[in-house]
Amino acid sequence: MNAAQTLRARLGLGEGGRRPILMAPGAPDALAARLVQQAGFEAVYMTGFGATASRLGRPDIGLLTQTEMTTHARDMVRAVAIPVIADADTGYGGPANIARTLEEYAQAGVAAVHLEDQVAPKRCGQLAGIRLIPAEENVRRLRCALAARGAAGPLVIGRTDALPALGLDEAVRRAALYRDAGVDLVFVDGVKTVAEVEAIARRVPGPKVVSIVDGTEAVALSAAALEEMGFALVFHAVTALFAAARAMAEALATLRRDGTPAAIPGMGYADFSALVDLPRFQALDQEFGWDPAG
Repeated sequence: MNAAQTLRARLGLGEGGRRPILMAPGAPDALAARLVQQAGFEAVYMTGFGATASRLGRPDIGLLTQTEMTTHARDMVRAVAIPVIADADTGYGGPANIARTLEEYAQAGVAAVHLEDQVAPKRCGQLAGIRLIPAEENVRRLRCALAARGAAGPLVIGRTDALPALGLDEAVRRAALYRDAGVDLVFVDGVKTVAEVEAIARRVPGPKVVSIVDGTEAVALSAAALEEMGFALVFHAVTALFAAARAMAEALATLRRDGTPAAIPGMGYADFSALVDLPRFQALDQEFGWDPAG
């Protein structure tokens, strides 16, 4: 099975009964994706927020192009053996662009993509000022993505950002329209409170995604609680990114203060080398490299 088929089987899509919730922590880059895999998670989420921060050091306001995002996804897929679920923003243009986006992500080996109903350029779902395209237009765009992905292509997640922009009722209405369009899962983004998550769980039937963002009230909800509510997939999109940024800032502040990294807790060189798979490449050199003895 390819990554998309593996993910579909893990989620139990199209089968009777519910599967345990799938946790997919966000990774801003391929190194973080390897850490997600090392921690034992079954999938990793390529967050556009994290990708923009990692590549540009800038906010998630639609600055990355389709080519940059596809390259980022391909690098992440190559770095891990678990399915990669990728942010595909708005699809990067009209129907032809959406078709190319799905084709490129499929060729990169991505297991699933989510497409959102914002006006381009989009912005992070936690930000104010989100503007949406008409729901019926987005239905056509999602159908285009489904037609373009091919028989074994990535799962398509229909995301709506209506919750912060237009309220819960409109978010639920759009989620139903996207589900009826044939997407594999629906995703109401922008949740901040426990009450919002509970309401979405009650009012949005079928396989659904939730994104829990650090610093919001919703972090009080565990994966077990979200599973009980009926969510199939949960993203913790920025947990690793925020933790890494804080750790780096604190380490650099210590280095600046002390003039030495001696007091900074960190990973040893050998452990880091193992993380990035150095032993495998060394084995290749030993077996196939130049032999000075000849």
